[in-house]
Amino acid sequence: MRPTKSSVLKPAAPIRQKLRAVWLAWLLWRLFAVPFLAVGAADTLGAGVLWQLIVLIPALIFTPAILRGRSPYALLLANMLMLAYLANAGVQFFTHAFSGAGNAWGFAAEFMLLLLVNIWLFVLLKRLPPMYKQRSS
Repeated sequence: MRPTKSSVLKPAAPIRQKLRAVWLAWLLWRLFAVPFLAVGAADTLGAGVLWQLIVLIPALIFTPAILRGRSPYALLLANMLMLAYLANAGVQFFTHAFSGAGNAWGFAAEFMLLLLVNIWLFVLLKRLPPMYKQRSS
């Protein structure tokens, strides 16, 4: 009996590499660029920068699991967290874009990076073996 197209797993290594690259790019963007964008808004000087760094703590907790890219459970939880980050980035982008702020391009860049992270997480989760068929060794 020939294996069906859905039963053959595609390689996950290229997706892991892409996810690592986009994840590290987003982390660097979030650590260095977003605090400067927050300073650009007059109403969020010191507290805004601190808040932008505090919000990053859950993502830093999931960084080892994402860089390894092997645990479906951890990646699924990270995916849910990243969807929340994506929604927040979209709201920030549209808020700044419709208010006519000059720093809306920075929030658009963060939105695009988060969109890519979520896409690669979805693809990697699809290519990993099913959670109910984990090896018992």
